Amino acid sequence: MPGAVSRGRRLTYDGGVSESPARRIPLLPPLQASARDGWFLGLALCVVGLDQLTKWAIRTNLDFGESIPEDGLLRIVHFTNSGAAFGMFQGAGPLLALTSIIGMVAIAVYLFNPGFAHPAVRAGLALMLGGAVGNLIDRVRMGEVTDFIKVPHWPAFNVADSAITVGVVFLIAAMIWTNEGTKKSDD
Repeated sequence: MPGAVSRGRRLTYDGGVSESPARRIPLLPPLQASARDGWFLGLALCVVGLDQLTKWAIRTNLDFGESIPEDGLLRIVHFTNSGAAFGMFQGAGPLLALTSIIGMVAIAVYLFNPGFAHPAVRAGLALMLGGAVGNLIDRVRMGEVTDFIKVPHWPAFNVADSAITVGVVFLIAAMIWTNEGTKKSDD
């Protein structure tokens, strides 16, 4: 049959046929899960568990808007947020859920990529993954996220938000730490 390519042959750029086998180019870097990755996945699961447990306790024991104590530097409150961090994008739940899923997939890819083997990087990614999953659970179940930690002049937040923030700090610290080590070895 004209134009058909048999096994072991492939079309070339100029329209000819080559006898060499086709070379596959991977779309993703090789991912390698090992026993040491269990610790990081355990950290992510602990964040999800602690986040969901604390949100359940707030929803169960505090009325919406209630605060303990009434005033102070650190208060436990019952607020909800249908948007992203710091009250941005209110009512954009489906879009935020989709971006959370995309972010979680990206984090998982990096978490198992051997190029990101530094423990601080992996810990940061695990914290971010756990936080993203924790908030996604609320978003899917209730259409909003429960926030309960309040400090003056700052929007209320939760365990998942804290884990994401600490994870980002870990990543930044690891990048600075790695770059400084590279500069010293180059000198």
